[in-house]
Amino acid sequence: MLYDAEYLTRIEDLIRVHLPAWGLPPDAALSLLSISENATFRATSGARDLVLRVYRPGYHTPAEIRSELAWIEALRADDIVPTPRIIPTLDARRLVEIDDGGTPRRMAAFAFVPGAEPQEGEDLPRWFRHLGGIHARLHAHARGWARPQGFTRKVWDFESMLGARPLWGDFRAALGLDAPGRVLLERTAGVLKDRLAPLSRPDSFGLIHADLRLANLLAEGERLTLIDFDDCGFSWFLYDFAAAVSFIEQSPRLPELKAAWLAGYRTRAPVPAGAEAALDVFVMLRRMLLTAWVASHAETPTAQAMGVGYTDGTLALAEGFLARQG
Repeated sequence: MLYDAEYLTRIEDLIRVHLPAWGLPPDAALSLLSISENATFRATSGARDLVLRVYRPGYHTPAEIRSELAWIEALRADDIVPTPRIIPTLDARRLVEIDDGGTPRRMAAFAFVPGAEPQEGEDLPRWFRHLGGIHARLHAHARGWARPQGFTRKVWDFESMLGARPLWGDFRAALGLDAPGRVLLERTAGVLKDRLAPLSRPDSFGLIHADLRLANLLAEGERLTLIDFDDCGFSWFLYDFAAAVSFIEQSPRLPELKAAWLAGYRTRAPVPAGAEAALDVFVMLRRMLLTAWVASHAETPTAQAMGVGYTDGTLALAEGFLARQG
């Protein structure tokens, strides 16, 4: 289990050794913000206030991380969306490699931005309308941006999600999944593969954030700040909506959120014909992907909070999805 107490203590000690690279003393206030794909800490000393991300070992290559940081810098330079500034070290490094007993760990720093995750209350459709416009701006930028030489990010397609090369584990290993449930999910995966084929046109696929769920949004007044581009990669543009409703796919307000997101998107760009039906396909795809993630990241607080109940919910959604798909 990667993110156990011993690992986090060791990483915190390593971070303290390297804080002077950003002009902070080793005894700066340091607190753990989150554990998901990565471990994220906040370091504060005087006026200096940084968010330090220690990347999950073995997930991204250095070239992939540098590509993520390059897109963030381009989005900020072009004033596309609010997202925290990357803070380089005093000697201008954006990505720092630290030695964990002979194993390299990689770390990047960002400016701390105040705000809180939007909550599932009455304002959520308003935030989703705002988010739809944000996604439209991101997609327009991705379509027109001249990516730097060597830019490389993962491809989020059927094969890398539910197929032969799953990046987040096998959905068949879902927590508490029995034999009939496995058959149901395998059938659902087959239908998804068929439905995705006509949606996979060149103009429907490109560089996206791929994980703008509520936990990766900071609301402050009327402003939404986007964080955590760690999963950005090449996928269907409309998949971004499915990522936005991660872990709330069974909410009775999902149709309202979908309508709000589409309305916001249309304020910036047209949506393709059949988008509403396509969004349902992507929501089911994302739900199955997250079901695999919960099983393969069982040590994270998010996965522990979901547990077997999340698998049960996936089965219920799969039954409804298959009934609607005929």
